[in-house]
Parts: sequence; structure tokens; C-alpha cells
Amino acid sequence: ERNEVDFALVSVLPENLQVEKRTFIDNKLFLFGSPSLIKSVPIEGQIIPENLPLIYREEGSATRQAMEKFISQNKIPVTKKIQLTSNEAVKQAVLAGLGYSIMPIIGLENEIKNNQIQIVPIQKLPIVTSWNLIWLKGKKFSPAAVAYLDFLTKHIESINEANFSWLSSY
Repeated sequence: ERNEVDFALVSVLPENLQVEKRTFIDNKLFLFGSPSLIKSVPIEGQIIPENLPLIYREEGSATRQAMEKFISQNKIPVTKKIQLTSNEAVKQAVLAGLGYSIMPIIGLENEIKNNQIQIVPIQKLPIVTSWNLIWLKGKKFSPAAVAYLDFLTKHIESINEANFSWLSSY
């Protein structure tokens, strides 16, 4: 907003700014839990029970907004809630068995592969948005920023294939 950065990576476009964007990959949000918690507080059927401890991101987070919209649209009562300020903090709390959370899968590759965290199958999930690189409309870029944007635009398919092809199986 104050033109202090060249680019931002977002899943929800800001409503109050005129921006340009490049869309890169899907952002899929699933309900996750630790294997130990899933065994002790199982989710029966395809709905989230109201006594489930849910871990939220902070107010204003796009992940939180998507999670709250899902909970509201599906009329899921929430009685136990924890709020943390980053995806990493939420991930660590879920890994520790403190609760479940709706989180982007993109940051959980190793934890999924190592069976430290599991997707809990719930109807109407995943929530799918997109990761977008944005910048202020009409921004005057430095030569380095121009080169960066040019590189990403030319190589995004190979970057996605090399780093994010595993996402296509979810």
C-alpha cells in the first residue's frame, strides 16, 4: 500500500488496492490433524464435531477467512478455539496434537510424507484458491525486479513441476 515492496505473494487479492498479478498455483486448504489426535478425537462421518479443538490463524489472515467462511456456510458450531499468528505456529500446534486446523497443504509436504500430519476427509474440502504474485498497478520496477518478474513468467511451469508436482495428487 505504501509502495515499500515490489511484490507480495497472496491467496486473496486486496480489495483496497489496484494491483496486477501473475497466478502461479492452486492453494488447497484441507482439515489436518496429528495421527495421535485423530485416534483420540476421531471425526465420524463427513462433518466436524462441535467439541473439536480448532486452531485458527489471526484475524485478517486469508486462511482464517476461508476457514471461518467454511465453518459458517456449513453451520459448524465451534466451542474450543486456539488462535495463532502464522501458518508455522498452527502447523506446530497441530503436530503437537493440540487440535485440528484448516491449512494450506503447500507447507506440509514433509509432514504428510513422514505421516506426522494427516488430511481428515471432510465434505466440501479442500477449499481451493490460487497463489498470486501481486504488485501495485503502474509500479515502476528496478531492473532487478523486472528481471525477477520476467524469469518467473518464463519459467513458472518448470518451477511448479520441480517443486510442487506432488500437490497434484491431493
